[in-house]
Amino acid sequence: NHLSKPNKKTIKQRFLKLLPCYHSGSSPSVNQSSITDEGELSTVCYRPEGLDSLVQRTKFSKKELQVLYRGFKNECPSGVVNEDAFKSIYSKFFPQGDSSMYAHFLFEAFDTNNNGLVSFEDFAVSLSIILRGTITDKLNWAFNLYDLNKDGCITREEMTDIMQSIYNMMGKHTYPSMRVSAPKEHVDCFFLKMDKNKDGVVTIEEFLETCQKDENIMHSMHLFHNVI
Repeated sequence: NHLSKPNKKTIKQRFLKLLPCYHSGSSPSVNQSSITDEGELSTVCYRPEGLDSLVQRTKFSKKELQVLYRGFKNECPSGVVNEDAFKSIYSKFFPQGDSSMYAHFLFEAFDTNNNGLVSFEDFAVSLSIILRGTITDKLNWAFNLYDLNKDGCITREEMTDIMQSIYNMMGKHTYPSMRVSAPKEHVDCFFLKMDKNKDGVVTIEEFLETCQKDENIMHSMHLFHNVI
């Protein structure tokens, strides 16, 4: 039997529901009982940096950050998450496939300090970009995810690894069924459109220029947002 989309909600969807504006569609307003107070914030092993500082670094309000922190703490009681824990959490969202490789790539994109841990600050900054950043902000974040060795360009090998990890995560019994050749076809199409000077790599300049001019590519980026 074919399986439809996974019942588990993605990380983005779960944390979207924590945001007050997600429910109201208007200006943020949160019932006081749903907000983590300063006393509760101080009971965890790891205390985030001042919320006022995070308000400046993100597009979230202080109340939204408090609510997000409570959700983050529920998933990660110590206040930080290492890669193994991140993979374990992510595997619950995509039980029909193997999400370990994609979770590894995603973890490295969230781990901006490259210290093997994702803190609440790391999470909040990236989530802010993914949810509320400008098109350019989101594309820069996506480029960093695809640029696996962080050398400033995307190779065909890197893009192949990313695409294969996504198809592995979605599973073999998805509906509609995915062809075995689909990851390679996706990469071929990506490089045909992106690699303007045909040098075998895609730079951030090529990536931004092509994405912002091509509606089909922007639409294909929806796949990326579905698996965050």
